[in-house]
Amino acid sequence: MMDRIPVSSSNIASVGYDPLSSILEIEFNNGSIYQYSEVPEHVYIGLVNASSKGKYLDQNIKKQGYPYTQVR
Repeated sequence: MMDRIPVSSSNIASVGYDPLSSILEIEFNNGSIYQYSEVPEHVYIGLVNASSKGKYLDQNIKKQGYPYTQVR
């Protein structure tokens, strides 16, 4: 599990990113954790800085079709 930073969101508890593997890790408020692969660093930065992290996640990560796995 990678280091994550807490974020202010009604749906997302924390996010982390590994630039070497281009993996974005998201912990949701319900306790589930997902890892998205092949995510460019600018997308992670956009997520951290987005005013609505849930909307950014949906539009720029989920709908872009990045491969993902649930790790918890």
